[in-house]
Amino acid sequence: MKEFFLGRLTQDSLPHDWVTVGGTGTFIAMFLFAALILTRTKRWKWLWNDWLTSVDPKKIGIMYFLTAAFMLIRGGIDVILMWVQQALSSGSSHGILSADHYQQIFTAHGNIMVFFVAMGFIFGLINYIVPLQIGARDLASPLLNTLGFWLYIGGVVMVNMFFVLGGQYAATGWLAVAPLSGIAFSPGTGVDYWIWSLQISGIGTTLGAINFIMTILKMRAPGMTIWKMPLFTWGSLFSMLMAVAVFPLLTATLFLQFFDRYFGAHFFTALGGGDPMMYTNLIWMWGHPEVYILMLPAFGIFSEVVATFSRKPIASYTANVLGMAGVSALALSVWLHHFFTMGASADVNAFFGLITLVIAIPTAVLFFTWIATMHRGLIRFDTPMLWFLGFVTIFTIGGVSGLILAFPPADFQLHNSLFLVAHFHSNVIGGVLFGIFAGISYWFPKFTGFRLNERIGRNAFWCWIIGFCLSFVPMYILGIMGATRRLDHYDAQTGYQPFFILMLIGGLVIAVGVGLQIIQIVASIIQKGNLRDATGDPWNGRTLEWATASPPAFYNFTVIPHVITRDAFLDMKRLGLPEPHYEDITMPKNTAVGIYIAALAFLVGFAFVWHINWLAVVAMIGIIIVFVIRAFNEDSEYVVTAEEVKSIEEARIAATAAITKKSGAMSEQEDMSVREFVIYVYDFAIDIIRNKKWKSW
Repeated sequence: MKEFFLGRLTQDSLPHDWVTVGGTGTFIAMFLFAALILTRTKRWKWLWNDWLTSVDPKKIGIMYFLTAAFMLIRGGIDVILMWVQQALSSGSSHGILSADHYQQIFTAHGNIMVFFVAMGFIFGLINYIVPLQIGARDLASPLLNTLGFWLYIGGVVMVNMFFVLGGQYAATGWLAVAPLSGIAFSPGTGVDYWIWSLQISGIGTTLGAINFIMTILKMRAPGMTIWKMPLFTWGSLFSMLMAVAVFPLLTATLFLQFFDRYFGAHFFTALGGGDPMMYTNLIWMWGHPEVYILMLPAFGIFSEVVATFSRKPIASYTANVLGMAGVSALALSVWLHHFFTMGASADVNAFFGLITLVIAIPTAVLFFTWIATMHRGLIRFDTPMLWFLGFVTIFTIGGVSGLILAFPPADFQLHNSLFLVAHFHSNVIGGVLFGIFAGISYWFPKFTGFRLNERIGRNAFWCWIIGFCLSFVPMYILGIMGATRRLDHYDAQTGYQPFFILMLIGGLVIAVGVGLQIIQIVASIIQKGNLRDATGDPWNGRTLEWATASPPAFYNFTVIPHVITRDAFLDMKRLGLPEPHYEDITMPKNTAVGIYIAALAFLVGFAFVWHINWLAVVAMIGIIIVFVIRAFNEDSEYVVTAEEVKSIEEARIAATAAITKKSGAMSEQEDMSVREFVIYVYDFAIDIIRNKKWKSW
């Protein structure tokens, strides 16, 4: 009976080593601290009504940002632990981690950074910016949007659940290669946690991608033909089309792996007649396009940034769009270069090697459009533009190393080495993460109504650039020297250790950069009176998102604008902004359906991890019931009357005028250095302690 109700859960499932105990304690402490703050400030109802159940894509975008930022720190701690291990584990010294523990951290780091950091930030930006850029009030399906987000949260919880129960994660590499991920070689719960964290969040990604495609195709403002769409919207469209093409493949592959482990099927186990190479083929048919699913919105961000800060239209709009189209099409055709070494024929390897080289052509077209846009432009080197220039440098290194790996003979030597790891990170950090940072710093005034502190932002940028070079240039060298991936210990005579120490130093410099980015946000909040943007258009923007208030109202636009040309807002400023006109607006009601379904989906995954069959059945029935109840609920919208819209707009205009007058009267310094920020925080803390304000709080 105990096994029926609890499955394989026992006392041994509780955390028992220093990492899992520490992780569990940290998560519990964070939850209790947040609960204490919400209780003392009486904000539980506000949190539920205004945020957690919201269907506003702007608020959902911000929740994506916050979750992805938390996971960035979580995944960053993993990589620092790995680099400490590699720096110390030479000869007779075996570092701070066991071999198995190192492989678990290696796996978790890859999953977290790709699925829960990069995807989280990209989906957050698309949620917030795309409806504004196309002149829409909302997404095509607000329900699918909130459901996709909460399934992402379910995956976040699942990927960290091993801290609380199980005590281990998959030690199989971030794609859980077969047959290592089979039950014979990985009998614990680690791979099951891996399967269900990716499965839950992956289904959410598919639903979100469908929603974004329908929004872009069907909800553009009047006059905005498909060839007048902003370039970030184009990048997002191509990205989501790829996601719809390949994420169902990931879902199917994970189900087959689940069947192998749970029901004893043999899709990927050679002893039972299956084929481990089929798993490699299927997972990379998703895995390689996934990199470009992340990259294409970043390309769109860079296109927006370069045009705005060069104060010119993009040099060739059509070439830029066709370049992104070429990248997305060819990205679906190169997955096999990830296993050149696994026995395919010379003809097959040659074909995929050639396609890998060809994909450099549309990428080069994008680079040429950006460079041509900058030529003779009045360039402003604000932080978003610095992130673009950093991308050009780092991504070029990654691209050239990718061309080397496209040749099968070279790949045979370098495939399983740190050279490949360095290539991947040059593209993903230099391309995706720098694109995310450029987008956040560019659109931050739109999110909050005030700009980010430029001085601290520049310092953070240089820490990232210097830290990256210190960490990943030695990795290229180590790869050529023969250092393999997943290496947790090596002989002292190899000469690897100085390079691993340099990598650790670089990682610490990047950590300083992350710390500066956090300080930048806090300092900007402190200085928001001076950094306030009362215009809604701090960069002299060209696209429709800058035509709204900062931050925008929940209905985005008082009146949906009519688009004439590609640079819609630039033309509106040139021809004169239209007179305010108020009309009734229909908006979707908030709903908790996404939370309920995601919670039940999490329970399904948790039940299958621990073989609690009754819980899986109950949770699946619960999902069906919630869907049916929602399907018959016709009370899902409400009307904001023209009078209410007028009242909201007049109050906003009055508040903006008051803030502008107050900001103009302030004589504080325009910018704040890191030193000044530290002094400010120190004085603030001393004031609290001396006056015993903490007791009243």
